[in-house]
Amino acid sequence: MSWLADLHDVYQRAYGSVADGMPPLMPIAHTTIQAHVEIVLDASGNFVRAEVLTRADATTLIPCTERSGGRSGSRPAAHPLCDKLQYVAADFLEHGGVVTSGFANDPAEPHRSYHDLLSTWTHSTHTHPKLKAILAYVENGTVVADLVGARILPIDSQGHLLTEWSGEKDDSPSIFKILPPGQQPQDAVVRWRVDTGGLQHGCWEDDSLISSWIDHYASLQSRRGFCMVTGQETSLAEQHPAKLRHAADKAKLISSNDTSGFTFRGRFTEAEQAAGVSFEATQKAHNALRWLIECQGSRNGDQVIVAWAAHTIEAPNPTELIFNPFPEDEESRIPQAGATIGHAYALRLKQAIAGYRARFDDAEDVIVMALDAATPGRMAITYYRRLPGSEFLRRLENWHLAFAWVQCHGISKGTRLEFVGPPTPNEIAEAAYGVSLNEKLKNATRARLLPCIVDGTPFPPDLVRAACQRASNRIGLDWWEWERTLGIACALYKGAHPERSYDMALDRTRRSRDYLFGRLLAIADNLEQMALNLSKEGRETNAARQMAHFARQPMSSWLDLDSQKLPPYRSRLQVLAPDFLRSRQNEIQEVCNLFDPDDFNDTPLTGEFLLGFHCQRSALFEKTEKKEKTDSTENTDEASPTNWKSE
Repeated sequence: MSWLADLHDVYQRAYGSVADGMPPLMPIAHTTIQAHVEIVLDASGNFVRAEVLTRADATTLIPCTERSGGRSGSRPAAHPLCDKLQYVAADFLEHGGVVTSGFANDPAEPHRSYHDLLSTWTHSTHTHPKLKAILAYVENGTVVADLVGARILPIDSQGHLLTEWSGEKDDSPSIFKILPPGQQPQDAVVRWRVDTGGLQHGCWEDDSLISSWIDHYASLQSRRGFCMVTGQETSLAEQHPAKLRHAADKAKLISSNDTSGFTFRGRFTEAEQAAGVSFEATQKAHNALRWLIECQGSRNGDQVIVAWAAHTIEAPNPTELIFNPFPEDEESRIPQAGATIGHAYALRLKQAIAGYRARFDDAEDVIVMALDAATPGRMAITYYRRLPGSEFLRRLENWHLAFAWVQCHGISKGTRLEFVGPPTPNEIAEAAYGVSLNEKLKNATRARLLPCIVDGTPFPPDLVRAACQRASNRIGLDWWEWERTLGIACALYKGAHPERSYDMALDRTRRSRDYLFGRLLAIADNLEQMALNLSKEGRETNAARQMAHFARQPMSSWLDLDSQKLPPYRSRLQVLAPDFLRSRQNEIQEVCNLFDPDDFNDTPLTGEFLLGFHCQRSALFEKTEKKEKTDSTENTDEASPTNWKSE
């Protein structure tokens, strides 16, 4: 129950003190619903007017019971105040309304259950003036008739509610435009606004009415027992909330609806013995979790990952970048004079980490939680860690430093969109399996990577191999996907081998075989691309087409490139750009001189060759940019490391 206790503490600290700009923390015994129609009454319960809500104004806070807060299935429980027409309107059936299939044997049950809840609350010691007005109006039995008269609900010639609109789409009533696909006007949800004298306050924004329901519902709790969260003898919850990830979420973290068979497998005689939680504690904990997910959760389909600090609440999410990689201040992305890209990134990262560290107390813990649902009704906590804030930030910093690389996200208006940092788990999954992978595989990959980030466990080698193989298949990917995959593959290989101390800049002293072969391929690609640009040919280079084969048989591929494929382009450059050709030939000779003769063979390359390729390519591109800036008389069509034109 530690997760419930941690979330309960969040609620106790944050309720009533949420900062401006953040969503409110929901009170207990309440939920949110998407309302479609607002009915305005006077203080005596007389109908004043009604209107169809806009989608932006539809989300409404309403009182709920334990059953209605997590209602699902064919016989949903009624809410005590705002609900669908089949609950609030006594004349619903008179106008041809069709109730939920579970109420077919007793169509009047939805309204009867709603009326009982509202009447009990209104006549209790925790009543409210607005309740008396709403109850009087509901008992008058003209809800649907008034909405028809106000031209909110359309009817046919027999006085029955229309189920679909057959006219022109632009002429359809407003109610058809706000309802979700598959729903009819009879499914509309009603909320109330009561004019009690001064300003007209909606029931969802009246604090006194909210407190009234909380006090009333607490007085109805009769089932008592030991709460495993608070450690007190108190009123226990019969059901636990849903709607954690979004308004339509039916999955629950705690549920038991089967008292026969092997549900408890001999360990308990009642479900409450497995999870005895008070009504107040479970409401507060689930509301806090819902609020944290909305404020700072990282979502991917049904999977949600959220992190928070025990006292200050806000904490960096481990699956996202620690700072904005594309700041408005361009200078913050440019290394200082004499600094390498890696050093500049490390400095900025330390500054960002220091900012978070200054907000945490020395003894404050950070909690990381991952949720996923295997079925629509069952949710699981797939990952849960509580660790000191200083340790959490240290591990987060280690991840960002180890897996940082120059990431390319495409080109905009002739400028490459690059930043230095680690790839996110979503990007890693797409680099390993392709951008069209299904959500289950993406979620499984995110779940595998979370311990690597938070716990510092070794990175899965199969993900490194998969990303490197896809990056090697250059001709099989779109240009933008290959550029992104290449940067991610380099980041993964570098991070998975921290003992080798790879730098993001070109290391001209590194003599490892795979790194040198990667450099040769980059030079060959750059040389041929220059020749193609001068001839205004927009095709792939031979180096690009043979990249996958080069990774499998590097010596044979290089000899073929050097002796068969490159000579025609060398001849062309000898006439059009002799200085460029001389520079690239010197680069090739420099790399060849670093080889150990025994290493020049056809043993397949590892992902390290991608690092050599990427670093050499970037160095050649920087050399081209410097030449263009210092000598404006030179040919400005000199080649960049790759053809940046989209296909």
